[in-house]
Amino acid sequence: MSKEKRDIKEISDLPYYKEEHAEVLSKMGINTIYDLLDALNDEETYEKLIGGKKLKGIGEKHAKHWAELIEEAIAEQEPEPAEGAPEKEQAEVEEPKAEKEVKEEEAEIVETATPAEVVEKGAYVVKMKPTLDQKTKILLSKREEIDSRRPAFKRQEWFRFQRLGETWRKPRGIHSKMRRHYGYRPPIVSIGYRGPKLVRGLHSSGFKEVMVHNRAQLEKVDPKTQAVRVGGTVGYKKRLDIEKRADELGIRVLNRTG
Repeated sequence: MSKEKRDIKEISDLPYYKEEHAEVLSKMGINTIYDLLDALNDEETYEKLIGGKKLKGIGEKHAKHWAELIEEAIAEQEPEPAEGAPEKEQAEVEEPKAEKEVKEEEAEIVETATPAEVVEKGAYVVKMKPTLDQKTKILLSKREEIDSRRPAFKRQEWFRFQRLGETWRKPRGIHSKMRRHYGYRPPIVSIGYRGPKLVRGLHSSGFKEVMVHNRAQLEKVDPKTQAVRVGGTVGYKKRLDIEKRADELGIRVLNRTG
């Protein structure tokens, strides 16, 4: 399938699109690339369009390619601050947030005697955040939205035989109605449920996870885009040593001891 760069502004700009598709999409209320992306991410609409083969010549691979192209186009169309914008205007936008944070900090300190007491009592400390571009932020937000409406995939007939458990297994029976996507059977894992490709595998905070087992491995970590997770086989004393060194380097530890 072609991966060439395309300028996607309308549905007709998509690859494999035909004029006969316009009538089908229009009847379903899909007139823009935003409507089409929502339709591809919605289970019922996706099943009607792709599973029901209403779009002639468009299969699951084409639909996935469409979704990726539209997501990239939307991310690129997101407005960015102008290079020649006055610094004064930007400062006016940022000042209210800064004042709000200062007020919140003052309010927390007033409740106790000194700032030192706040730390000793385990007051909430803001966790480190990654340095992300605007495109990645948009796709992370989109991934969170898709995750919130993704169904729970359970093993075929998990409710009938307790010994099977709920852990997902692909249905393979020749007469399986679930494998054949019958509407009255539970949903099965399909490509249409996936999130944006560019942010797959990232931690929910936006960091890229790196597994470490000793202090030396911390030296190769980029604190701006990567966070570490200490291996489960690392002992308590050595784990504390790794966390101490990570704090010195400004690296976030995702599974701290406390």
